[in-house]
Amino acid sequence: MPVNEPVLHYAPGSAEKAALKKTLAELKQLKLDIPMYIGGKAVKTGKKTAIKPPHEIAHILGYYHEGEEKHIRQAIDAALKAKEGWANLPWEERAHIFLKAADLMATKYRTYMNGTTMLGQSKNAYQAEIDSACELIDFLRFNVHFLSEIYKQQPISSPGMHNRLEWRPLEGFVLAITPFNFTAIGGNLPTSAAMCGNVVVWKPAHTQIYSAQMFMRILKEAGLPDGVINLIYVDGPTLGDVCFNHRDFAGIHFTGSTGVFNHIWKTIGQNISKYRSYPRIVGETGGKDFVLVHKSADVDATVVALARGSFEYQGQKCSAASRAYLPSNIAEEIKEKLVAEIKTMQMGTVEDFSNFINAVIDESSFDKISGYIDNAKKDKKAKILVGGNHDKTNGYFIEPTVIEAKDPKYITMCEEIFGPVLTIYVYDADAFEETIALVDSTSPYALTGSIIAQDRSAVALATDKLRNAAGNFYINDKPTGAVVGQQPFGGARGSGTNDKAGSMINLYRWLSARTIKETFNPATDYRYAFLKES
Repeated sequence: MPVNEPVLHYAPGSAEKAALKKTLAELKQLKLDIPMYIGGKAVKTGKKTAIKPPHEIAHILGYYHEGEEKHIRQAIDAALKAKEGWANLPWEERAHIFLKAADLMATKYRTYMNGTTMLGQSKNAYQAEIDSACELIDFLRFNVHFLSEIYKQQPISSPGMHNRLEWRPLEGFVLAITPFNFTAIGGNLPTSAAMCGNVVVWKPAHTQIYSAQMFMRILKEAGLPDGVINLIYVDGPTLGDVCFNHRDFAGIHFTGSTGVFNHIWKTIGQNISKYRSYPRIVGETGGKDFVLVHKSADVDATVVALARGSFEYQGQKCSAASRAYLPSNIAEEIKEKLVAEIKTMQMGTVEDFSNFINAVIDESSFDKISGYIDNAKKDKKAKILVGGNHDKTNGYFIEPTVIEAKDPKYITMCEEIFGPVLTIYVYDADAFEETIALVDSTSPYALTGSIIAQDRSAVALATDKLRNAAGNFYINDKPTGAVVGQQPFGGARGSGTNDKAGSMINLYRWLSARTIKETFNPATDYRYAFLKES
């Protein structure tokens, strides 16, 4: 079993901090001209879009070349051309490519993976380190381990025969659609399918292209054959129109919004007669993640869980704490300490390592999040306890904001916001069981959640009653920070198919088993013994 990649902390005066700062300065000067990668070739279309740091929108990091319909078709053709050779390559040879890529990221390119994530997605040094370095390295190494365990699984054989399972890749190509918020997800979704022998068309979010192209370059250096993973920058509707009408579409590995995933599923269903095989549909979507606090909870532990769980990476994690239920006996103390902690959080550019809060990803996200905040300011059912200000003059900055809702079904308690906004509701400390039911019924999502309590019976009750409310459930901790190999990640209900990235469960979805039976001494007479004369 692999061990998780050690986390660097970038403390003042450390060598890793100096190296990262040097890389950040280098990247800001490069002005990269970023191609797509189709069939191993760098493809430039001349239709360029600027990449700007969300926290410094006047600066241009570089440009990426936008693709169109023909490039999607070229990517599919390149994938299918590479398919036979890749599938027939011995498993150990495939594995070594991804292990080498992991090693390159852990050493030679660590500052570049973190630097492109910091600048392109506005993550502070620590949030980038645990994502674009550690988690992505872990995905590659652990998936190699998990897949080797799957390949070991073989049936028993009776005398006179031998049985075996052949773990085949899917018949066709896999489409990977990845989000902006985690570079590790961007790397894992195409590589987990490719590791199983599949060929992939990969479309990252446009706001994650800066780090996606860095990972693609590392894969190429690690020896990934041409056409196995094809990286394209195209619009979603055109991508869907081409891929979901293609006979060789074999599956989709998706992380994004619930609405988009629902549309994808519907489209695939409508086109089901067109496909060579039934496509695999794997998706992780939204969340409205909860923290349920019991009257026995430790106040300081609760405050830290809410502060980190809600506001690390500006709340732009699908697992971020977005709604909290505080018992009346300790609610005022929690609120007072939480507000005080939030007021110490500095906000600004990622290059200043004293900033805990950076920018949200783009203007559209800024406008949506600030709209919720501004409406809460005017609504008598809500009260802003801290934060509430926002400014997009130089970057998309929104203060970490806590809203207290008087109604447990207030809009910001129910709807996914995907930003630095936490809504709390104070409940009667003696109405814990009723509040559990409220937590379970408020949101259509079921991704992450946590219970904070020192009373073990309360922990046991919440764990039982909320078994379907979260695919990742935390006890006395924030509902974020799943680690590969330790907490396989994924939720159900409106949060996705719960196929658990970072586990063996996910890899089974990209394999198709063939049972092979060989008989050593075939029968030469159809008659069984019971038919013969005594």
